[in-house]
Formats: sequence, C-alpha cells, structure tokens
Amino acid sequence: MASYDDNNIFAKILRGEIPCNKCDEDDLTLSFYDIAPQAPVHVLVIPKGRYVDYANFVAHASVEEIAGFSAAIHRVAEKTGISETGYRIISNIGNDGHQDVPHLHMHVLGGGAMGPMLAKRP
Repeated sequence: MASYDDNNIFAKILRGEIPCNKCDEDDLTLSFYDIAPQAPVHVLVIPKGRYVDYANFVAHASVEEIAGFSAAIHRVAEKTGISETGYRIISNIGNDGHQDVPHLHMHVLGGGAMGPMLAKRP
C-alpha cells in the first residue's frame, strides 16, 4: 500500500489551497463535483482524515468516520436526485485498480444508464 501524500490534490482541496465545486460537506467528509465527469452526475466523496484507500480506511478509521462516510454518499445521491433512478459507487484502489490520487475517494455516478461494469473479455 502507498503511504499517504500530504501534497495530493485532495489534501490540497481539504486545506483550501485548491478550489472545488462543493456538493456536500460536514465535519467528517467533503463531496465535490468531478472536474472531468464520466456521467451526467459525477461527485467525489472524500473523508477529511488521512486515508490512502478503502482498505486503509476500514483498518484505521473510527466507527464514526466510517458511518459518516457512508452517510455522505447517501446524501450526495439524494441531493443530486440520482437516488430515484439508480447510481454507481466506485473506489479505485492501487495500481491495478487505477487509483490516481492516494486519498480515499468514492466516485458517485448517475443521471443516466451506466452500462456494464467492465468491458467483456474474450
């Protein structure tokens, strides 16, 4: 597992060094619209703690942080209207998972048919 990088883009957003288009925020989480959306609704939900990925999060976060993170995903779905029609939650982990930023984040995608999870392999 990669170590946490305090200079990753999400850490800079949390510190207010880089602006974001907020969707939701509370004491434990920040949710904001992706700058390169892959769906009509594409929001990133991040914990405010220093967690590299989901495995690191569930191993070290408090019960309050884990519950708050799940609640934030639900609020985003409600606020954006995708809870009515369906949505997808994705977290990329590690190199094979194509994780680009070493800070836990969930992609909440919706607003239209998402298609298959992965391209079919021969």
